[in-house]
Amino acid sequence: MIELLAVMEGSIQGGLGCLGAAIGVGLVGAKAAESVGRNPGASGKILVQAILGMALAEAVAFYALFL
Repeated sequence: MIELLAVMEGSIQGGLGCLGAAIGVGLVGAKAAESVGRNPGASGKILVQAILGMALAEAVAFYALFL
């Protein structure tokens, strides 16, 4: 019984970590699209910042899955 609870707890932790990362990536993408719409001339700089933000958000998912 305890082993089953440990497996379920790990699955819940991984799922919530990935859910948080998915929400973070979605927010970064939405705000990047909004800012490019407001200032199309800065799309190159915005793209770089958005990619960095998404990579950092995805790192949270890896921490949740592997720890």
